[in-house]
Amino acid sequence: MFPFPLIISLFFASATAIWPLPRIYELGSSPVWLSRDARMVFDHRSVTTPQFAEPWYDQQRLRTKLSSILQLAVSYVSPKTDHTSAEALTQSQAFLEAAFERMKSTLFAERFVPFKFHAGNIDFEPDVTSVRIYIHKITIEDYHISNDLNPHSNISTEAYSLELREDGSALIKTTSVQGGLHALNTFAELFYAHSEGQADIYTPYAPVIIEDSPFFEHRGLNLDIARNRISTKDVKRTLDAMSFNKLNRLHLHATDSQSWPLEIPALPELAEKGAYDKSQIWSTDNLRDVQEYGQSLGVEVYLEIDLPGHTASIHHSYPELITAYNKQPWEPYAAEPPSGQLKLNSSAVSHFLTTLLSDLFPRTALYTSHFHLGGDELNTNSYAHDPTINSSSKAVLRPLLQALYDHIFRLTTNYSLTPLAWEEILLDWDLALPPSTIVQTWRKPASLAAVVARGYRALFGPSTHWYLDCGFGTWMDPQPSKPGDMRTKGPYADWCPPYKNWRLMYDYDPLEGIPDKDRHLVIGGEVHLWGELTDSVGLDGMLWPRVAAAAEVLWRGKGELDEGVTRRLAEMRERLVARGTGAGMVQMEWCLKNPGGCLH
Repeated sequence: MFPFPLIISLFFASATAIWPLPRIYELGSSPVWLSRDARMVFDHRSVTTPQFAEPWYDQQRLRTKLSSILQLAVSYVSPKTDHTSAEALTQSQAFLEAAFERMKSTLFAERFVPFKFHAGNIDFEPDVTSVRIYIHKITIEDYHISNDLNPHSNISTEAYSLELREDGSALIKTTSVQGGLHALNTFAELFYAHSEGQADIYTPYAPVIIEDSPFFEHRGLNLDIARNRISTKDVKRTLDAMSFNKLNRLHLHATDSQSWPLEIPALPELAEKGAYDKSQIWSTDNLRDVQEYGQSLGVEVYLEIDLPGHTASIHHSYPELITAYNKQPWEPYAAEPPSGQLKLNSSAVSHFLTTLLSDLFPRTALYTSHFHLGGDELNTNSYAHDPTINSSSKAVLRPLLQALYDHIFRLTTNYSLTPLAWEEILLDWDLALPPSTIVQTWRKPASLAAVVARGYRALFGPSTHWYLDCGFGTWMDPQPSKPGDMRTKGPYADWCPPYKNWRLMYDYDPLEGIPDKDRHLVIGGEVHLWGELTDSVGLDGMLWPRVAAAAEVLWRGKGELDEGVTRRLAEMRERLVARGTGAGMVQMEWCLKNPGGCLH
């Protein structure tokens, strides 16, 4: 059925199903089958050349072929000198072996036959009666770089190459566990189940040559688990899909004004009184389980405790710490009800924050180097009701806010955590931040340029493009005394319409308007799902496939929309569904079966 190998070049994106698309690839057209007994061989090598790990921040470096770097590195292999501990090597090998077995069992279990992508009268599968070439072994060559590197120049640690030959030999080269995980996920996307052979999977693409690395270091999802119930099971399923799409950061917005679901052993009443229900509390074991699970998939799970706004739920256990709790009407005092913020001129608040963060930081630092300290939507009117301040003036509030954050930043330093904060504390409040702070932008694309112009590393994810909750309508009910309020009249729009469809998300160019001299400070971005109208039931459809569209932007930089993008994303969607994720539609089946038939 496949008499002649056909090399598919980088320019024919529609010919491959891989998502995110690798930077450099060549695919053939010969079938190779994966043996159920296939095994992984781990081969560690130590290299001393710094060129192997040259950070790839700009497009010119990103286009450098990884193969030439790998070949150079091999010439520097030192078989007698290993700068990596035996324990670390054993852990890396065990980690990748577990990932390999997980990939293999998933491939044989998901039974994905791509019939939606072929016309009904076309026989697209290899002949099951023909002689088969099997993959019995996948070798992973792990190259350890012995040179000291800039701690922020870690994009290259996720680089990998993948080669699959027509004789069934398979080789992966990488510099880290993360690169190995990416390679295995890419490998999995090459394979399909056969409709006639219930236990067999194959790739039609041999020989395969792939050389790949990410454009952005930080590729994440911000998930609100406070406003409605999102269980640990939901988050772990989300982590599975994130890893498959080569995302590497899950930002859990863990608490907010509406509820405090996170258990804090040093302050047990926070969750006991602040959660909607005891059944919705995330225990310390729940959090550890999620962070360990993310770690096994190459996704760093980190927390946000939003401060000093978005803290009204603390009132249920420590009312003396909160000002302007549940004021009515709420609109002058909060972006959402209930109102209430931490007091800024209170020694009790400082003591509370020390206790809270001294409990959280050492536990989470086992799994992440990041912690998000909030800082958004601080309402000044609330402090006119704080008897120790009696003012809503920014001039009065700013030094108090600076002192509060200085206190928090000292605690993050004690635990070697990198602080993150929302853009307002820099752009609106002009606070002095530690140089290591990562500033997360969200209000508009121009915020990104403003932050990096100040010399801080920044994340993008503007509400104009990457807010998944927009366009679903308002959560506010009409009040009879306000019959003319447009927010509670038809069409009952929310604050950020329209709905951000996957094409809009894919078409976003995060570096537009960023001067070349500042682009190295744009370290990545996050897609946001705020939880006002999302819970466990609708979570998957709210996230997928739109998060996957953003994932390719984060992996490759801005792409160009065409039919090939649609077909690749549609296939990713089918694989997610086969793995148990309730992802929404990308394209109707007729268009997928008839390439070119839905162009306009």
